[in-house]
Amino acid sequence: MATYRKVLQQARQRLYEAGQGEQAAQLLMLELANMEAHNLYMEYDEPVDPGLLTRFEEGICRMEKGEPLGHVLGFEWFYGYRFTVNEDVLIPRPETEELVANILAGYDEHFGGQPAEAVDIGTGSGAIAIALAKEEPGIHVTASDISEAAIRVARQNALDLDANVDFLIGDMAEPFIEKGIRADILISNPPYIPAHEQMEHSVVDYEPHVALFGGEDGLHFYRRIFARAHLILKERAMMAFEMGYDQGERLSALAASYFPQARIEVLKDLSGKNRMLFVYINL
Repeated sequence: MATYRKVLQQARQRLYEAGQGEQAAQLLMLELANMEAHNLYMEYDEPVDPGLLTRFEEGICRMEKGEPLGHVLGFEWFYGYRFTVNEDVLIPRPETEELVANILAGYDEHFGGQPAEAVDIGTGSGAIAIALAKEEPGIHVTASDISEAAIRVARQNALDLDANVDFLIGDMAEPFIEKGIRADILISNPPYIPAHEQMEHSVVDYEPHVALFGGEDGLHFYRRIFARAHLILKERAMMAFEMGYDQGERLSALAASYFPQARIEVLKDLSGKNRMLFVYINL
């Protein structure tokens, strides 16, 4: 009899042997069965419905080949919201939720609940922009991406989540400059993986390279943003970036070279790794 216990044990082993995260097996089952974890444990020794078992098996087979769970399901949870994802966008990561939380804290501290204009450069699925708009109505976000396919995904997510976000198609800062937008807050989670760095094939094979790699040293897109940021930012402004765990010192120095009077902070994620750079201008 194919019980939940037996099916999950076998699936975890298969994913482990394939070099994938075996925890994804339980997450897949919970989503397909529309169950909470505690309910699953109560049903552990009950038989799995044949239709559910077929869909679960199909998903495990795809993940054995390296396909991410988000692509198998067609969505990913981010900041409590369900975002559609596909091969055109980077799957939102848990550490990026911490960037959103710190932006919201910075808004509260420096803008005191007053209306603020924010721009999100390289929005991808729209996760950051939409989460900010949902969590803080005082922040109006305009988001951009060079990929028309990514913007289609982001617009659909904003529609599905009833989020007030405007979207522009264009390269880095240029669409905001062309529109004459001036921002209190500039946000970007740009591609920051150095071109030479080895990546898991589940990432390289299934996620858009344009959203992953940031030139030889991983800082190419930060340079481009810093060089044009003065054309977007208001006199008093905050910039917020996600970065690689080993890029804090170099990225801080780069930011200081463009904004010598700014206050620059490197923030750690919950695992204690340097993960975010905040730049405060006249704040």
